[in-house]
Amino acid sequence: MNYMIKCLAFGLSLGVALVGCNSDFLNTKPLDKVAGDAVWADAALADAFVTDVYNGLRDGILDQMSFDCQTDNALYSFGKQDVNEANVSPSNLGTIKNTMEWSQMYQRIRAANIALANLAKPKFDNTGGIADRMKGEMYFLRGYYYNQLLRYYGGVPLIKKPYTLNEGDFTIPRNTYEECVNSIVSDLDSAAILLKGKTLAAGRATMGAALAMKARVLLYAASDLHDIPTAKAKSSVIASFTNPELLGYVSGDQKARWQKAKDAAKAVMDLNQYGYKLNLTAPVTPAEGQQNYLNLSLSRNGGEADGIFLKYYIRASFDDWGSWYPRNNMPNGYHGWTSSEPTQQLVDSYEMMDGTKFDWKNPTHAATPYENRDPRFYTSILYDGAQWKPRTPDGAGIDPAGQIQTGFYETGTGGSTVTPYAGLDTRNSTIENWNGTWTGYAIRKFMDPDPTLVDMSIRQEVPSIQIRFTEVVLNYAEACMALGQDEEAKTWINRVRFRAGMPAMTETGAALMARYQNERNIEMLFEDQRFYDVRRWMIAPTVLGQQAKIIVISGKLKPGKTVTTYKYSKDNYNYSYSVQDLGTGKENRKWNDKIYFLPISRDEINRNNKLIQNPGY
Repeated sequence: MNYMIKCLAFGLSLGVALVGCNSDFLNTKPLDKVAGDAVWADAALADAFVTDVYNGLRDGILDQMSFDCQTDNALYSFGKQDVNEANVSPSNLGTIKNTMEWSQMYQRIRAANIALANLAKPKFDNTGGIADRMKGEMYFLRGYYYNQLLRYYGGVPLIKKPYTLNEGDFTIPRNTYEECVNSIVSDLDSAAILLKGKTLAAGRATMGAALAMKARVLLYAASDLHDIPTAKAKSSVIASFTNPELLGYVSGDQKARWQKAKDAAKAVMDLNQYGYKLNLTAPVTPAEGQQNYLNLSLSRNGGEADGIFLKYYIRASFDDWGSWYPRNNMPNGYHGWTSSEPTQQLVDSYEMMDGTKFDWKNPTHAATPYENRDPRFYTSILYDGAQWKPRTPDGAGIDPAGQIQTGFYETGTGGSTVTPYAGLDTRNSTIENWNGTWTGYAIRKFMDPDPTLVDMSIRQEVPSIQIRFTEVVLNYAEACMALGQDEEAKTWINRVRFRAGMPAMTETGAALMARYQNERNIEMLFEDQRFYDVRRWMIAPTVLGQQAKIIVISGKLKPGKTVTTYKYSKDNYNYSYSVQDLGTGKENRKWNDKIYFLPISRDEINRNNKLIQNPGY
């Protein structure tokens, strides 16, 4: 202690001496910061600024709480979601992901504006067009972040210059939905031009990313939710809103907008730069389908060719929450948190291998619900009896087989003395019980299957998919259907299905659209699509108002069978499966049309009196 005091006194004395001897001390520059002028006079520093703007992507789709937890696909283990219960308001925004939170997106938009203003006339050597490349990235990210706001809130204030403290007025009204779409498309067009022919490091924006993002924006713009005459007919809340131009197009031709969406998607497809096994004319085997989908979700073994814009993680470097995906979502029997849990509604939406619907009223389906399903099911969902990784040492002796245990079983001798046994991945687990699944399922998609990665202190390096080519293909197919071009649509939808080992769709019209909507959900599960898709299709009242359903599983020993260490076995056990509602004590889901668009926070409204709140709030 005395030593520390002496050092502190010496430091203070030295500081006084320095000030007394040299008045230039007051004019020194901080050693931990770089002046703005210096940043834009140096290409490397300018590039570092541009790189930091990417941090607005945050954890992408690999957050602890999957965005699908605010849909019928999943449940968040650690708390109710106010969006699901229609309890959100300007003073209670509910759980909002940081990648669409108002102030955080505008923070990154402001950074992009600063970069674009300073890169307009670069003060460093622009040999090779490095400034153009950086401008292209900033146009892309500004468009990307504005679209995050647009599809969550509707029209937002468009700010295209860096505000300074000398501004006379910081308040600005919301632009119309159409103006926002046009602005974003303009940014993405500029990005595509500037990035054409440029070679960029993995994870950075490219011409293809800009064009693919444009295709997404125009698909949303063409959808029913944003065609105000259609939306008014389907929603009294939207019909009564006095500023519908903030939510969509109040005039114009929806069919023409679908044509623009189709053309934008086709422009990406015509690049011939992306795609993974989309040239098949018949389904692959189920085993190949599983492997193909695994490769896509992990962006490896060829599946990376489907990735257009990805966020990457480095295990040994940054503590991004997305790299903790296994710890956050592995079952509790592996010391994971089982944070985002698939619902029974999602599991039931997986087709049988022959393309027919799964049906609990079918005795064969009900007796073996996890057999003969769409191959993507097995690489997306961890279900009772699924083969997974070896257990950690404290569980290896209890479950030497490394199988998921989300049921309740008997051990002992059937017909004689039996002992109840709670599976290791239930909320009655002997390993950890506070973090078990409520629904009976856990996520497998995006989980590195490396059997050595079972220590929850080890992060993974699976990238977060922001945009992939399959989305572009499905966007194209959807636009074709809207234009009455069902055969062209089926050609591309079926190529996606063939890659997964599933048979072709043959329907037309409304039946084809219904199949497509399910196909899109299965193919792009947990990729931040479902939340927006059910809204823009305006089917949310039907699919989001239901209580989350769960599965309760029991295994009873067959007479004469003796088991001391449990393992899934139809030879030893009779299994029964009971579908139940989660119950209103955990979550009371309901739909209200106001949550087609989420509320702008009360704080933002108070700061900017020109903002108009969304309808219903």
